Amino acid sequence: MGFGETNVRTRRGVALSPAGEFDPAEAARPDSAPALVPSPDEVVLIEALRRGDENAFVELVRRHQSMLKRVARLYVSSEAVAEEVLQETWLGVFQGIQRFEGRASLKTWIFRILTNRARSRGEREARTVPFSALVAKEVGVGDPAVEPERFLDSTDPLPGHWGVPPKRWGDDPEQWVTSKETLDFLSGALDLLPPIQRQVVELRDIQEWTADEVCAALDITEANQRVLLHRGRSKLRGALEKHFERRVADA
Repeated sequence: MGFGETNVRTRRGVALSPAGEFDPAEAARPDSAPALVPSPDEVVLIEALRRGDENAFVELVRRHQSMLKRVARLYVSSEAVAEEVLQETWLGVFQGIQRFEGRASLKTWIFRILTNRARSRGEREARTVPFSALVAKEVGVGDPAVEPERFLDSTDPLPGHWGVPPKRWGDDPEQWVTSKETLDFLSGALDLLPPIQRQVVELRDIQEWTADEVCAALDITEANQRVLLHRGRSKLRGALEKHFERRVADA
């Protein structure tokens, strides 16, 4: 099957094995992640990789190495193990590129190879919290995106409405948000998010991935992706609000 042919799809997307090929067992899972076909840019890169173009492989590593390592650390216990998973992933890409049939974007295929290997490595180590448990914890109840006390309670005529609404960020909020000081602060606040929330926010808002791409790469449901993104964004906004309040007070 080539890029232009009909995809073999599960309920939510293409079923991929660790090598990126169709896996009947994966297809049977109701929560198999969605996948997107390669972009025109990726098609060019795929053909170059198949020709053995070393520069194409270097470009692929440049694009994805840093984020791949971050994702690997969600599953394994140390930086050293994450590096080993990365090496296994790139070896899998090198060995599998000739068989890659375009039933997912190249980026999604690579990240699925990584997550399959990282998950298996984490399970063998038996020293890390299972990824599914981390997802369940981060999307479970008891972790409100905004402090409940900021909303009107049931005794008010408008329960659930803002009691303490978000404040304006000065007369020129865009200048504040894009300042180096604010970007440095935001980077630190991002690092303080729970790991999967941080990863989803990074992929969606920094790497500009689509929701489907994030679901496919991290093997999470669309509903969980929405919850994780909303909570992460809300926490970052709350942190920025407090940061700007301090700036106003110091001005």
